[in-house]
This record gives sequence, C-alpha cells and structure tokens, in this order.
Amino acid sequence: MTFSPHDHPHRRRNLLTGRWILVSPHRAGRPWQGETDDAAPSPNARYEAGCYLCAGNVRSNGERNPDYVGTFVFDNDFAALMPDTPAPQEGDPHFPIASARGSARVICYSPDHSLTLPQLSHGAVKALVDSWCQESGELGARFANVQIFENKGAMMGCSSPHPHGQIWASDFVPTEVADEDREQAAWHAERGQVLLAEVVERELAAGERLVEVNDHWLAIVPWWASWPFETLLIARDPVIRLEALGDPVREALAAILRRLTRRYDALFGVSFPYSMGWHQAPGGSIDPAAWRVHAHFNPPLLRSAIVRKFMVGFEMFAEVQRDITPESAAARLRGVLIDDD
Repeated sequence: MTFSPHDHPHRRRNLLTGRWILVSPHRAGRPWQGETDDAAPSPNARYEAGCYLCAGNVRSNGERNPDYVGTFVFDNDFAALMPDTPAPQEGDPHFPIASARGSARVICYSPDHSLTLPQLSHGAVKALVDSWCQESGELGARFANVQIFENKGAMMGCSSPHPHGQIWASDFVPTEVADEDREQAAWHAERGQVLLAEVVERELAAGERLVEVNDHWLAIVPWWASWPFETLLIARDPVIRLEALGDPVREALAAILRRLTRRYDALFGVSFPYSMGWHQAPGGSIDPAAWRVHAHFNPPLLRSAIVRKFMVGFEMFAEVQRDITPESAAARLRGVLIDDD
C-alpha cells in the first residue's frame, strides 16, 4: 500500500508553535448524529435602541457613545486587563502566580449595526485597518504585547451582535505569541531565513492550499490547520508589526480581508462565525527580524451552517485532530463565487 495524504492518517507539525496535529481524512464521510446549531440570523436593522455599541446609545456603565461615523474605539467596560492591578505575592512553587497588567479596548467597525466585516465597503475596512495600526502603535509603546482579535457570531461567544473586535494589551507575552516567537527565532537561527517568508514562497509555488492572494498579502489554509476551514493571512512584505504597514499595503489588506471573509460567508450561505487574531513581533522578542505579521482565522463550522467542529476528547487530552485535509478545505473556499467589487 502506498501512503496518500488524502486518504491515510498522518501527523503534521505546526511550524509556528512546534505542536503536532493528527489528520484523519478517511473520517470526513462519517455519519453525524451529534449536536447541530441553528444558523445564527444576521442583524438586519442598521440601528438598535437596546444595543450597547450603536452610536449615541448608553452603555452598561452609564457612558454614552458618541455619534460616531467610522470606527469607534473605547476602553472596555469589563476589561480583562487593567494597568494598575497590584502585584501578587510570589514564591510558592506549588501554586505559581504572576502579575498581569494591561489595557483592554473595544473597536466598533461601523455605526451600522447590521454590517459584518465582509459586508463593509472597502473604505470602511480600510478605516478599520488604520485603526488597528494606530492602536497597535500606541499600545505597543507601553505594553509587551498587543493582541487584536474578533469573535464573530454567537457560536464563538460574541456577546453583542454589533460588529466589533477587541484589543488586549498586556505587560507579558501570552503563551501563543511566545510559542510563535520561539519557533520563528529558532527557524531564523538555523536556516537564516524568515519562516513565513519561506512559507509564502512555497505556498505560491504549490497553489493547493492557496485561498486568496494580491501583491502584498497571501491567504492560505495552512499545512498544519487545526480548524476545518482555518486560514492564515500573511504579509508578503518584510513587516513585523501592523503600525509599520504603508498605505498601499493597508489598502491591499482591506481588499483581501473583504474577499476572504466573503468566501467564508458564501461557503455555507451564512454569516460565517470565526475567531480572528493578529500576531506580530512582541516587545522583547527573541529575534524580531524572524517575524512576519500575520492573522489567524479559526472558524468552527465543519460540514454546514449547523454542524461545527468540537475540540474535545482526543483534542483535549492528546493533540488536535482534523478530518478534512487542508488541501480540500482550500479547494472548497477557492471554489465559491463572490463579487469582484
């Protein structure tokens, strides 16, 4: 018997984290009698009087939002990190503890309550990109790491249907970013090359995991993808942080973000839930030159708008496992029809 990555179980290594995943493509056709979720309806009203994030409305803490017309950034009313938290007493090896200080902000994408990121105009997405870059620069000057992310949809735990993201800046480098910093630095030291620059080159040549590409950005289903339709959006230019992006690169980013997220929505004909997060060189990086700024999109949907992937069992206690191969997931995303506006 000759091994086939499209038919036989095998493991793939995530080059950014050093962790392995199990790929079991023969399980893709197994019958499903487990939980299904109703497809979440998309908001259709441009304004909701009871929404805490709509322009002009009063938030839960009593503050009133301004009548904003573009993006709107404010300090999170229920911040997970605060700048003046007292330091805990350390010293017990059985119960390790460390201080955690920082800042948490919310970024509303638009005053329109009904528009998710793929539905925004190019200009509105470009304004969002500019806000990301500005916040990254301002907070990055004060904190070790700036984590920009979005939880889209109720399935991903989003507490408000108004399209928005979050920015958590911390005085420590979180685990996922620290793992990526270590692995990219080790690759750079061993090979003298930037890991994600080599990935871009190889993926462009192979084409089988490619989803979207333009002059400045590349979107792929990575070789090591954990989630069924996970994608990795990588800068093709040698940029290690968002605030360093030039205006043409930001314009190109807005364009590819709209196309990529529209592909998601078109795949199952539903507003596609996901968690998206940016990774960039943190303060005190082992080797900042080893970095290339990139974003992860981790959507939970597996077979349809109502069947999702659960990270349980083997995933919890052993390692991540997936059924459909990254190559087949990329082909399905490439195959959907989207507008070319």
